Amino acid sequence: MDKQEIIRWLKCEDEAELEQLWQKADQIRERHVGKSVHLRGLLEISNICARDCHYCGIRTGNDGLERYRMPEDEIVACAHEGKDYRYGTVVLQAGEDYGITREWMAALIRRIKKETGLAVTLSLGERSDEDLVAWKEAGADRYLLRFETSNRELYDRIHPPLKGTHVDRQALLLRLREIGYEIGSGVMIGIPGQTYDDLAEDILTFSRLDLDMIGVGPYIPHHDTPLGTDDEALKAPEGEQVPNTEAMTYKVIALARIACPDANIPSTTALATLNTATGRELGLSRGANIVMPNLTPRKYRAMYEIYPAKACIDETAADCRACMQRRIISIGRDVGAGRGDSPNRSKEKAA
Repeated sequence: MDKQEIIRWLKCEDEAELEQLWQKADQIRERHVGKSVHLRGLLEISNICARDCHYCGIRTGNDGLERYRMPEDEIVACAHEGKDYRYGTVVLQAGEDYGITREWMAALIRRIKKETGLAVTLSLGERSDEDLVAWKEAGADRYLLRFETSNRELYDRIHPPLKGTHVDRQALLLRLREIGYEIGSGVMIGIPGQTYDDLAEDILTFSRLDLDMIGVGPYIPHHDTPLGTDDEALKAPEGEQVPNTEAMTYKVIALARIACPDANIPSTTALATLNTATGRELGLSRGANIVMPNLTPRKYRAMYEIYPAKACIDETAADCRACMQRRIISIGRDVGAGRGDSPNRSKEKAA
């Protein structure tokens, strides 16, 4: 696909045409990554963050948020719970929390690997090369780092730099691959100021980076952020501003699958937040093959509020597991076994 074809699909409102897009994405998904839906147990281990991103509810400037960092034993207990539920992966996610030190995280990774054998995915923001190498050597398998938008001017507008740094996240993703990680990235859909051309470039960037995992979700305004209180002036001209809708999210999932047929693509919690009844199922039927049930203890979930009204914050980990399995079976798919490694990397290793 070229950029103009992607833009045409992003702007398409014809239901019959879109049904062709859904079917094509679903067929490519089944051919390249199979029928199984793999489960990744998500653990939100800290809501402390040094960054002040203008859309994020856990930004450092949000003084009204109670902060937490889970202790090691509690994290490991949750990982064991994930193993009991037959998840293949535990995802350790946090804000950019520099209280999570290189040594502490390396020891935690080694312990999880030794005691559970699960694949370990990290989503800890921009960290030093020394940290990233140490965590890979400790046994981490994957790293998730969203580049959020390929439009650098838009990115800088909503991501104030930390300590004068000016990190190129796409370059950092390539460095993560050099270190040996499977790499995952993605974008927000409908950021104020994001145009259709920007979003089409994002999808082309997924392909250029040859991502192992692609996570996309709608921009959902948070009332305790600069964007959440005043974003009208930042929007692109009428007709060019990408809407932050459920429908647009499905289009990006489908187009990402077509552009990157071997990638793992989750049907996200943000989709379930927009459409509690069938959001995840529709994502899975339009190109996705991953879901991420939450392992975070209930006492922390409401405090990890990147955006408001997040789905599933009142459920237990057992509730999430049962709900996900039921939803997967309801659409004629099965729950995947094992780690669910990226077909991209499997082919690379075989070669």
